[in-house]
Amino acid sequence: MFELPALPYEFSALEPHIDAQTMELHHDKHHATYVTKLNAALEGQADLQAMDIESLLRKIDQVPDNIRQAVINHGGGHANHSLFWEIMTPNGNENISDELKSAIETKFENMDKFKEMFNAAAGALFGSGWVFLTVAPDAGLELQSRPNQNSPLMDGATPILGLDVWEHAYYLKYQNKRPDYIAAWWNVVNWEKVSELYAKAEK
Repeated sequence: MFELPALPYEFSALEPHIDAQTMELHHDKHHATYVTKLNAALEGQADLQAMDIESLLRKIDQVPDNIRQAVINHGGGHANHSLFWEIMTPNGNENISDELKSAIETKFENMDKFKEMFNAAAGALFGSGWVFLTVAPDAGLELQSRPNQNSPLMDGATPILGLDVWEHAYYLKYQNKRPDYIAAWWNVVNWEKVSELYAKAEK
């Protein structure tokens, strides 16, 4: 059985950038629902239930056709949100590793250019979805936009940074001003954690 991970900080810890009410609803309602529905989809599938979420999504082609879309939707939701909570921290953290900073500068020219491209992708994504910085096999760092709860893990890439641009992630505070939410989010990014995930993905 998959379980809802505890937040590593209080609901109010990311204020004023992300408000406590949004965090509580996002974690306790939205993420919890993905976990519940993922477990329901996997009932009677002992081999799939034994996998961790990363392995399950990487082997999505092995999931039976009749439950595959449910696993994509709810398993992706569980994986994406689990990453999202991890890569944020109160007041942010600028301790990016030299290795990740160099890789970003090589791929995107510099940090400002990377953020500009990330923001543009997040602002342009139609409807609901995510924007990720991933480590892809034989391709290094990539920016990926994904609709709904689709995870880069399904295509063999490892997400190390992700921004939720579903309306439930920001609408209570920012209403229709998605660009304001995107800009504010950078203030809570935990670059030390992102660097750890990068180092792990590169092994």
